[in-house]
Amino acid sequence: MPGRFCPRWCAVGAFLRTEEIKRPFDAAFAAIGLVLTAPLTLLAALLIRATMGRPALFRKKRAGLGGAVFEVYKFRTMRAGSGPDQERLTTLGRFLRASSIDELPQLWNVLLGEMSLVGPRPLMARYLPLYSPRQMRRHDVRPGITGWTQVCGRNSLSWPRKFELDLWYIDHWSPWLDLKIMALTLARLTTAAGISQAGHATMEPFGGGAPDSPASHV
Repeated sequence: MPGRFCPRWCAVGAFLRTEEIKRPFDAAFAAIGLVLTAPLTLLAALLIRATMGRPALFRKKRAGLGGAVFEVYKFRTMRAGSGPDQERLTTLGRFLRASSIDELPQLWNVLLGEMSLVGPRPLMARYLPLYSPRQMRRHDVRPGITGWTQVCGRNSLSWPRKFELDLWYIDHWSPWLDLKIMALTLARLTTAAGISQAGHATMEPFGGGAPDSPASHV
């Protein structure tokens, strides 16, 4: 069936067609976004330094397009030191996560061409050896600041469900779907739904081993 088992050459062709539309829009929007959000990012950086110390930003290795590893930028939301993430997460950090302000520095990643505005969220690089061939398809496109998985439940979803939603987005991409996801993202900024799983700062680590099965109906 179309959109389920697309041959590799088909995926490459779809990527090139997508790039013609997405990349110029991403670059322009990221540049404008960085200017418009500069006062907010400056305020966030000052508050983080006042409550958690330096640095205000941190960098994490994530897997991007084609599985290439890059460093993603985020505002700090936890105190330095050892201990469970849930215990080190600060009150300010919870607000930054709930409002997604902690993600604003990723506009730089978009401007640099490492990310897109919309796409599967970039996951830890250490997960790469754990993916099945089908799960690896999430790297056929650039990762996004927001995505179909984020507006459908975010971290409240199971890992298998997240992968299915990511692949559904890749197989059904259109400019209108991206616009829909961006609109839904803005609408959900007023709620903290799906920010984390119970007992986790975000969600349980990915352990691999999920079956390499066809996508379910979304």
